[in-house]
Amino acid sequence: MRIVMSGASGFLGTRLADRLSRSGHEIVRLVRRPTDRPGEATWDPAQGRLDTEVLAGADAVINLSGANIGDKRWTAAYKRVLRSSRIDTTDTIARTIARLPEGERPRTLLQSSGVGWYGETGEQEVTEEAPAGTTFLADLSRVWEAAAHPAEDAGTRVVLLRTAPTIDAGGSLLKPLVPLFKLGGGARIGGGKQWMAWIAQEDWMAATEFLLNREDLAGPVNMVSPIPVRNEDFTRDLARLLHRPALLKVPGPALDLVIGEMAGEAQRSQRVLPGVLSGAGFVWAYPRMADALAAALTPEPAMTS
Repeated sequence: MRIVMSGASGFLGTRLADRLSRSGHEIVRLVRRPTDRPGEATWDPAQGRLDTEVLAGADAVINLSGANIGDKRWTAAYKRVLRSSRIDTTDTIARTIARLPEGERPRTLLQSSGVGWYGETGEQEVTEEAPAGTTFLADLSRVWEAAAHPAEDAGTRVVLLRTAPTIDAGGSLLKPLVPLFKLGGGARIGGGKQWMAWIAQEDWMAATEFLLNREDLAGPVNMVSPIPVRNEDFTRDLARLLHRPALLKVPGPALDLVIGEMAGEAQRSQRVLPGVLSGAGFVWAYPRMADALAAALTPEPAMTS
């Protein structure tokens, strides 16, 4: 396939592009700087600019663009960045697809989204049929997904990747936690009973490739493990693998003071299940948190000459 990718320089995007290249696909990376390098094309989503020739004849588009949710405090200014980095990119891609003649449109758009769509679920198990919640991330996810409608209306198969935090040593969930736990500062968040939706990075990539090839699947897809865990169990498993205690507790008010509004999301319970992937027969390599953590934290063997 010829696949056009945005967000290909991000943590997941870099790894997915490499995986798809190894599978024999041609990857065209969208970049925001002038370029004449093969395998790259310039666009300007802030201005809604993307040459139709870049997408014409492509088999698929994968849009992973979006500023990192956990990079900064959610000031009013950074909320605008979170919103524009998702809406502008998605809208530009979807409208460019819609402008193409029918025979030149990509057949598939894999569009990034998040499990933040569901807001607070408490003890309730939810699948893709559940409505959007009422939180900031739920509202962000709702308008983010809606921005892909022009491509869907034009006849392109749109798959909405509602991705949970990924388990990988260099990912946004574990990267800040591992050094803290190694110093003995591991702690459960709030009461620790809240459910965490999550997915091993390897399973996320495998599921994305699976969806790329399953032309019978469209709409929202929960990119999560089939076995969500409580925060206290995640904390215990991570501490055990690092051979450190995790006896502390971070009270909600203290978290609010340190990271502001984002603290509410850290304490939110999300018992999200992968209804579509399970129904389609996808097989997880790491359905259990303990196994995913062990794989993520095991150093790769050194290369020998």
